[in-house]
Amino acid sequence: MDRMVGNLAVAYDVDVFILAECALSPGRLLTTLNGRGTGLYQYVPRVGCEKIEIFARFPHEYLIPLSETDRLTIRRLNLPGLTEVLLAAIHFPSKLRWSAESQAHESVVLAGLIREAEREVGHSRTVLVGDLNMNPFECGVVSAAGLHGVMTRGVAQRGDRIVQGRMYPFFYNPMWGLFGDATPGPPGTYYRAGSEHVEYFWNMFDQVLIRPELLPAFDNRDLKVLESDGEASLLSAAGTPEDSAASDHLPVLFKLRL
Repeated sequence: MDRMVGNLAVAYDVDVFILAECALSPGRLLTTLNGRGTGLYQYVPRVGCEKIEIFARFPHEYLIPLSETDRLTIRRLNLPGLTEVLLAAIHFPSKLRWSAESQAHESVVLAGLIREAEREVGHSRTVLVGDLNMNPFECGVVSAAGLHGVMTRGVAQRGDRIVQGRMYPFFYNPMWGLFGDATPGPPGTYYRAGSEHVEYFWNMFDQVLIRPELLPAFDNRDLKVLESDGEASLLSAAGTPEDSAASDHLPVLFKLRL
């Protein structure tokens, strides 16, 4: 896996790596990253989050922790001379252990933590990224009290909507535009061929959601589901994620023009 991360750094000029359930030590990954000649990466120390590791090509002091649970980290990305952003990174509970109903209820908690962080810093220039273990169409992602992620900029740019007298802010979810085989890359980020009557096969569990206030910094053309690390394919001969190479999820690449 460390070779794949190093290849990604070279091929895609990555400033920040966000890794979920990384089995490699930070030291080993830093050795690989900093041996590729693409800049000096630093490990961003964890406060309480067990599931997320972050490596950045700038001093880790610019990623200030605001809130952490064992699966979530919310940080202020405050680079000198650039607009401050809230970065929320998540590894959500898996469908192997949680029902869709439990995921939906936990999404309400996640949304509340994000709104609390936004109130603390006084803005909502927020990006949420990670393995949601839910598809863009599932209740926890689309419900107003949950993440409230919608598929078009036009709807998201309304800012919020009121349900039963309560206001809920939108996230824009651009992953809808990469879902399915009529897209420039793979049909999703995770593939599972189960034996139940209802099977989606391809899933878009790994997502990037953006608040309307941050949309001027985001171009949909800068969002990709990667099928290669720049040297080797991340897909098997059957065209599904090659989990023996590194992960059974494909990586997502995005850019914010701050």
